[in-house]
Amino acid sequence: MYLALLVAITTIISTLCYAAKCYVSPFGRCRKCQGKGRFPQRRGIRYCRRCDATGLRLRLGRHVWNYVRHLHR
Repeated sequence: MYLALLVAITTIISTLCYAAKCYVSPFGRCRKCQGKGRFPQRRGIRYCRRCDATGLRLRLGRHVWNYVRHLHR
């Protein structure tokens, strides 16, 4: 019984912390280029297509928040 309560409280706290992080900082580093926006190559550099060379991506939680806001409107 106590273990289930502890798991539930931990899950709720971690979800609220992630939601606060998505609210304060909606962008995270791009996973493909590690936030650099480009890749070194033999003949110059190649820009990251996933983040459009900004090095930033929208967090998953922010995607969900935007979707729910769009549905509500």
